[in-house]
Amino acid sequence: MADKLNQYRSKRNASRTPEPVPEEPPEPRGGASFVIQEHHARSLHWDLRLERDGVLVSWAIPRGLPADPATNHLAVHTEDHPMEYLTFHGQIPQGEYGGGAMTIWDQGTYETEKWSEREVKVVLHGSRAEGRFVLFQTNGKNWMIHRMDPPSRAPLPDVAPMLPSRRSRLPRDTAAYAYEFAWGGRRLLVPIEGGRTTAAREHPWLRALAASFGSRTALLDGELATLSGAEVLVFYDLLYDDGRVLLDEPYEVRRAALETLDLSTPRWQTAPSWPGDARPVLAAAREQGLPGVVAKRLDSPYEPGESAAWLFIPS
Repeated sequence: MADKLNQYRSKRNASRTPEPVPEEPPEPRGGASFVIQEHHARSLHWDLRLERDGVLVSWAIPRGLPADPATNHLAVHTEDHPMEYLTFHGQIPQGEYGGGAMTIWDQGTYETEKWSEREVKVVLHGSRAEGRFVLFQTNGKNWMIHRMDPPSRAPLPDVAPMLPSRRSRLPRDTAAYAYEFAWGGRRLLVPIEGGRTTAAREHPWLRALAASFGSRTALLDGELATLSGAEVLVFYDLLYDDGRVLLDEPYEVRRAALETLDLSTPRWQTAPSWPGDARPVLAAAREQGLPGVVAKRLDSPYEPGESAAWLFIPS
């Protein structure tokens, strides 16, 4: 019987990688486990591995499992992996095959509905991956993965930015608002899905931001501002978070969710926000030569277009 791990071994040096590299051929067994690993290699992707005849039959999925039956995702059929890979996670050294960080995104069991050379239909039972999927071969060696269940989450909303109304003075009920600097930059909504963002077409440096989210899907609202001579993306709202649409949530709830993302690097960061007293914020905006402040009602939903719930007060 042919050794199903020959191709796997030929791509790895056991003395240079922490990956399991068994010396003996695999022995057939009848289990039905699966693992999905998030792999930050040369490009971010997810590896789906299904136990079959003593090995893990594997596909690399650049955008992760599809959440909606209307969208199929590419699935690149790769070499079979050893059963020890069910629990593998760690740092594959750069320069080695698949170099980069690998973590376990989900694991569990699966049921087989069909298994042929060109089509694999399974039901996954994991904590994050749950449902019916089919992997099918297209022209040549290409494979795709299709979700057969209804959508597993709400789709990313297509929404226009919320804009402040201009006022000459601060609101009277100051305790009902949070206050932020008006940055005087260019507004940018950033959708992130499958570790990628369409905003990177114009701003390639945002690829790193999207990759840092892994499989987490989000829609961020922010502004490209110039701070200390450098362009920085300042985020001040979160409109969608991993399947949950936040547009109808109060601003203070959206703001709290944004802060849990801990966005803080030299190129992107969370904008500071101060609830309550606006006077020191306005004074600081004047000192820094900023256009003014934006007062945001703590109880306001996200309303596309100009809204009286957000007020721009010039400095």
